[in-house]
Amino acid sequence: MNKTTQDQTILNHLKSGKTITQAEAANSYGYYRLSANIERLRKAGYDIVTHYEKNSRSTGRHARYELISEVKS
Repeated sequence: MNKTTQDQTILNHLKSGKTITQAEAANSYGYYRLSANIERLRKAGYDIVTHYEKNSRSTGRHARYELISEVKS
């Protein structure tokens, strides 16, 4: 699958009002480089924020991405 299609899939997910983590992207879509998709969407003008959450099984944390606003024309 190409990057544009992956980016559009992630964007559609975020536009539906949902947030997404790397684990969710891997489980739902088979995408293992979510941060790269998010970076391209940000460069395209989408306002996506990162929320850091503690991992339930370790002392680390993971990122949860949320779309705040779409590109303004």
